[in-house]
Amino acid sequence: MTAKKRILFIANEMSPYLELTEFAETVNKLAIKANDSNFEVRCIMPRFGVINERRHRLHEVVRLSGINVSVDNEDLPLQIKVASLPSARLQVYFLDNEELFRRKFVFHDENEKWFDDNDLRTVFFCKGAIETVKKFGWPPDVIHCSGWMTSLIPAYLKTLYKKEPVFAHSKVVFTIGQNTFKEKLGSSFLKKALIHPTLKDKDLELFKDGSNTSLFRGAATYADAITFGAEKIEKKLTEEFSKVRGKKCIPYSSEGDLTDYLQLYTDLASK
Repeated sequence: MTAKKRILFIANEMSPYLELTEFAETVNKLAIKANDSNFEVRCIMPRFGVINERRHRLHEVVRLSGINVSVDNEDLPLQIKVASLPSARLQVYFLDNEELFRRKFVFHDENEKWFDDNDLRTVFFCKGAIETVKKFGWPPDVIHCSGWMTSLIPAYLKTLYKKEPVFAHSKVVFTIGQNTFKEKLGSSFLKKALIHPTLKDKDLELFKDGSNTSLFRGAATYADAITFGAEKIEKKLTEEFSKVRGKKCIPYSSEGDLTDYLQLYTDLASK
């Protein structure tokens, strides 16, 4: 019997846990559809403080928790929680840290002020997600990243982690969505994002600006395939990534048809 191909979804948002843009519902549907289409599926997202643990029945995975994620010479404890996606037999893992994610807001405070540590939160989540998969010992055939907070993951996988056995055959999909913030991640973002001495400034040059657009551009450049997850997308990004030689691209569809996505996963997983 042929083993099921594995798909890992990493997202900053996913229905019903957190819905910031319309793509949160698409991630939910893609995970369920892939799971029903004979793929083995897991999902990872941040455990923002606005996510109700009791309602969604989150519980800590003790055997996975206890990792310290080192960012900018600071060791940050990583707590991992899990829930079963309603109406589907698949698990969603939530990455938590009391200092970074327990606040009852997502990226802005009650006065709409941008959190100064969104850069640290982003690096922590991206590195934490990769380290969590390593601890699973669960090699994904396809990793689908969506949301700007996941943008460093394709870059890390194609540079720092490219020789890790668990990711040896992983293909990466990145979804470019609508820009959802006008601020920047700050002047120290690149320094924090260089999570290992072997990573160089040039590896993350595309991310340096710390803007929503630059994060999408960097992630899409490193990804093996690109999808467009919203109708209103930065024009420069649409023009730049709609027809990249050797890189499959799925345009935005208002119809909600997931057929092209499933075919993309099948094609990438078979390479």
